[in-house]
Amino acid sequence: MKIGQVAQEAGVSVDTVRFYERRGILPAAERRPSGYRVFAAAAVERIRMAKALQELGFTLDEVVDALAAHDQGGATCDSERWRLEVVVGRIDAKISELTRARHAAMENLQDCQAGRCRLTQASYSHPANAE
Repeated sequence: MKIGQVAQEAGVSVDTVRFYERRGILPAAERRPSGYRVFAAAAVERIRMAKALQELGFTLDEVVDALAAHDQGGATCDSERWRLEVVVGRIDAKISELTRARHAAMENLQDCQAGRCRLTQASYSHPANAE
């Protein structure tokens, strides 16, 4: 398959296919004498899997590692569960961070609605930094 066809069927851009190849998500494509890349049909499913892992919250490096573990064979739910546990931990930490930020923003909004807008004060300090 040509790179454009792979990209179209996988729902990504040609640049994404090239990037995934450089990062090792896709094996290096064979080249025609003209220099054009030729990918196996499996490249489409590989890209879809990489995108699905990214949508779960995997970083690109984690995607590369997870796919490499799969490629080596022997990957099982038991051997790979830790990867999802890391992602869930990272998501939980982000949720906590966003919850704190939302709480601080709500406090500022309530103060603003009461005529005590902290945003217009010259010496504004974030409530978390105030002592």
